[in-house]
Amino acid sequence: MSTTSNLNTVAKTKILNGGPLPTVIAGPCSAESEEQMLQTARELKKDHRVSIFRAGIWKPRTRPGMFEGVGTVGLEWLQTVKQETGLLTTVEVANTQHVEEALKYGVDILWVGARTTVNPFSVQEIADALRGTDIPVMVKNPVNPDIQLWLGALERLNQAGITDLALIHRGFSTPSNKPYRNHPKWQTIQEIRSLAPGIPLLCDPSHIAGRRDLLETVSQQALRLGADGLMIETHINPDVALSDASQQVTPSGLDKLLTVLDLESERVAQPEQLQDLRSLIDKLDHELLNVLFLRADVSKRIGEYKRANALDIYQSGRWQQLIENRLKAAGDIGLDEEFVRAIFDAIHGFSLGIQNEVFANPAVTTRVSQE
Repeated sequence: MSTTSNLNTVAKTKILNGGPLPTVIAGPCSAESEEQMLQTARELKKDHRVSIFRAGIWKPRTRPGMFEGVGTVGLEWLQTVKQETGLLTTVEVANTQHVEEALKYGVDILWVGARTTVNPFSVQEIADALRGTDIPVMVKNPVNPDIQLWLGALERLNQAGITDLALIHRGFSTPSNKPYRNHPKWQTIQEIRSLAPGIPLLCDPSHIAGRRDLLETVSQQALRLGADGLMIETHINPDVALSDASQQVTPSGLDKLLTVLDLESERVAQPEQLQDLRSLIDKLDHELLNVLFLRADVSKRIGEYKRANALDIYQSGRWQQLIENRLKAAGDIGLDEEFVRAIFDAIHGFSLGIQNEVFANPAVTTRVSQE
């Protein structure tokens, strides 16, 4: 397993607010027209919580013929947005040409998208194009849940001299994402932070949720886990958006969302509150250990029955049915299925070990030893 990366980072000057509130990046999924950009930006400027305006200029699409962005002309519109509102600007780049154009038009912050992060060749091309610049760069997690690819993208950019870096968690494509567009796999926040400590991490709830009605839940969970900011797709008229219409909100919708969210929950949590939560964790862990003990006892009894009736220890049909039922139950309540599978694989292996011991030693008592 990889150890913590030695990323050479400096104080963040543009990506984070520097204050008690998280950074909020907002703007349309895609730049569609100058008027659309300006109307959206003017409304967002009224909200003091928004500091960075985002817009997709080049859109990587799954199939040709779909809307792939307006291209360089959108950068001119971004310049106008910045001049009129004073908001910082950020765009996604996927190759050398994108980098050169974005720098030429004075974009303040770049981000590397999920479809690019997954390809080290593309990330290296971007890193080489950025060599000698000091522009901040945000890196979205790859489409697939590969933490090493995410970390590797940071390292490639850092080795090219980029020291103002941030991560964007936008969820992962998994076999079962429901109810999300991309599964959040929240545990990856802790995993990437352990490998890249000190690097700011923002959440993109729009791409995790895929729909407006889930934005509040996803955003609040990200903040509770200590996210340093949110990137939320915002369009003056989402219903006619040329891309990702269902997950975008209006500027007034964003205002309502940010007002409902507890933006300071993680940053101002009182020690008593934290202790209460830790006490609850201790209680739940104690109950979990008791359940595991009882389950082990039942496994031993099953082993004794199988030995007495000359049955095989491992019965694949029963195990397949069990794991399918457990994964379905996990999905129904929103638990990560890969996490649940890993737990039950470990439990199953332990249970087989208990039954093997029963077969090998008929004198073993019925109850699981508590010593």
